[in-house]
Amino acid sequence: MSYYLSVFFVTAALSGVFTLAMTKISLKLKITDKPTEERKIHKHPVPLLGGVAIFAAFFGVLAFARENLVAGELEYRHWIAFFIGALFIMIGGFLDDKYNLSPLKQLAFSVLAPICVIIGGVSIDKISNPLGGFFYFSSAFSALLIFTWLLGMMYTTKLLDGLDGLVTGVTAIGGFIIFLFTISAKYYQPDIALAALVLSAACLGFLVFNWHPARIFLGEGGSLLLGFILGVLAIISGGKIAIALLVMGIPVLDLVWTIVRRLWAGRNPFKFSDKKHLHFRILDLGIGQRKTVLIYYALASVFGVSALYLQSLGKMLAMIILVLIMFFMVMVFSLKEKS
Repeated sequence: MSYYLSVFFVTAALSGVFTLAMTKISLKLKITDKPTEERKIHKHPVPLLGGVAIFAAFFGVLAFARENLVAGELEYRHWIAFFIGALFIMIGGFLDDKYNLSPLKQLAFSVLAPICVIIGGVSIDKISNPLGGFFYFSSAFSALLIFTWLLGMMYTTKLLDGLDGLVTGVTAIGGFIIFLFTISAKYYQPDIALAALVLSAACLGFLVFNWHPARIFLGEGGSLLLGFILGVLAIISGGKIAIALLVMGIPVLDLVWTIVRRLWAGRNPFKFSDKKHLHFRILDLGIGQRKTVLIYYALASVFGVSALYLQSLGKMLAMIILVLIMFFMVMVFSLKEKS
């Protein structure tokens, strides 16, 4: 355990140092988020490229500890594919933050990331059936499932990135939950546990500077990167998608509701942006950014920890509870909007 503690603190410290460096670099390159749109709630330009700091800390530490990453069933090619996919995200994010790419060009880089993972040999052979046994998948369906899952996770964290520290903190919780799961005797996977802990530490090191009032933002690449990493870890930890879904349940459901709502209104869900995301609606109640973010942290923690103790059927019931919570909140805010 002392090894994991050392890795945690080293990663968090590196992330903090890299964040300070990226703050200065962003300002020098004039890559900042200016509050020129109505939906943006910060008052002054804030440096972007914070995701680069998390990317560097995460993959830098994993490269240093690479011998421990093949302690399980994974091979170097899986990790290399993971890295290349993340690199595509960061390149696309940098270009978007600098030159404001069109939605189609942004999507191209996002699509390349899961394709790299699939080409690298990562697959989902089976998932647990809540009623007993397993669902087995063909190679083609596995590739389709991975592609859809990773793209969904990436856009969940992208659309969630509206309040200081929200995405970073929720991802840190998700990483730590996966660490606890894969370090347990029953599901022992030391390679995945290491990567999940490094993700959590890298996020926390950045969160020091991203907590309200934020001194730096994740940027386009960073907001996509966190969903990508969390999604990949959920897959390579043995198809533990249910754990990530419970941690990210409300944000995922908010993404689904946002897509449905925008399509219903005749708008492109990936072109049009607004302040009707759930976190903005909670913020409008007047409780402030920090308390709104803490509500998300609490939901992610409670349902994430529950996943450590629930079997497949129990996890499905927990997901149903999350759906009911989301439905209740949508109804309340919809009625409030009409009144």
